[in-house]
Amino acid sequence: MDDLDRELGPHGAAEDCHDSSDDNSSKGGKKLKCPVVNPIFCLGERYSVCVCVCSYYMKTFLTIIWRITTEILHHHPNSTMDDYNNVYERMKHSGVRHHLMICLEHAFHLLLHGRTEDAKLQLSAAESWRHGKESAAQHQRTKLIQAYRSLLDYAIWCDKKLTSSNNHFDSDDNQGMQNNFRQASVNLKETLKNPGVWDPFILSYVDMLEFYEDHEEALKILNEYAYDNSFPPNPNAHVYLYQYLKRHNASEKKLIRVLKILHALVPSHELMLDYSAFLLDSENKKDIEKAFGVILEMLDFTCWRTNMDIWKCLKAIIQKLQIQEDWENVVCEKMAARKDWWPALHFTSFQASKDLEENPELWEVKASLAKVLCPNQTLKYTAERITNGKWT
Repeated sequence: MDDLDRELGPHGAAEDCHDSSDDNSSKGGKKLKCPVVNPIFCLGERYSVCVCVCSYYMKTFLTIIWRITTEILHHHPNSTMDDYNNVYERMKHSGVRHHLMICLEHAFHLLLHGRTEDAKLQLSAAESWRHGKESAAQHQRTKLIQAYRSLLDYAIWCDKKLTSSNNHFDSDDNQGMQNNFRQASVNLKETLKNPGVWDPFILSYVDMLEFYEDHEEALKILNEYAYDNSFPPNPNAHVYLYQYLKRHNASEKKLIRVLKILHALVPSHELMLDYSAFLLDSENKKDIEKAFGVILEMLDFTCWRTNMDIWKCLKAIIQKLQIQEDWENVVCEKMAARKDWWPALHFTSFQASKDLEENPELWEVKASLAKVLCPNQTLKYTAERITNGKWT
């Protein structure tokens, strides 16, 4: 009752204030207008805020307990699988907010211990789990559960394929693989309709389609993943498409088209060496110049600074460029924006000593290109052979 009286206190004060205003008005003062507070609204508002705060701290507390408990089990030398299962099952039923994510983590833990079938059962149960009216977040998590469950179907499919000797399947093995393929493909196909980065799921689906020689469907899936504008830009999508086309002997024109887009996204990608090689095979003058630019852009990144294949490719491109009358202008144009920092990246005395010690062939290739790439500049990329164990 004391709490209720305190809640009703403002109402009483408002009435007192209202009453005293009459006296003030009779004395010629201004009438004081004080709002009358609805006590039920005040109680409900405070109760709602209290529930929200308690709910927030309860969810946070459960999350902390979940994380601390699993970490303890990870580092305890005597923890068993039963201990993990007990913890995960208790946490699943301690609150609904993290139920699906705990199920997913539980499945991952089972996978780490080679229990693929048990992990699939966990995800199958989670897939059908519902609580109240499905929220947008819950819907997304359910879709994620479905995707990973399909990935486990693929993993089981792979196990059956590997255990069958020399790819000769008996009827039971073949039927089991077909069932796993159907289960995985239905959900994977549905999952891949949602914009996102689905790299491992794409690779799994394409692997199965390729095994059953459904090349048309595999190519359709890869093209949609790479070129559908509703998906976020993803260099891997173009890598997977290129690798698939190359495996199936696609035309050079198709391969170049894919690599051209990949170059725009990631000019330092290792496949740019393939791209420049295709361009180098062309008799078109512009293609040779394009190949020159592609290789230079790769060498703009320090990760390729000592790559022998790239420097050899660059030398081959320059040799082909030198057949043209205006080759010096082409080189100067491409190197104009690099002249201030390329020597410090590739042609220092320290780099020369290091290259000569670790890869003399690389040193020879770079030394032959130094003056071609950086004419009219004093370079320090010079070194002699080792004499009596010292540099001269």
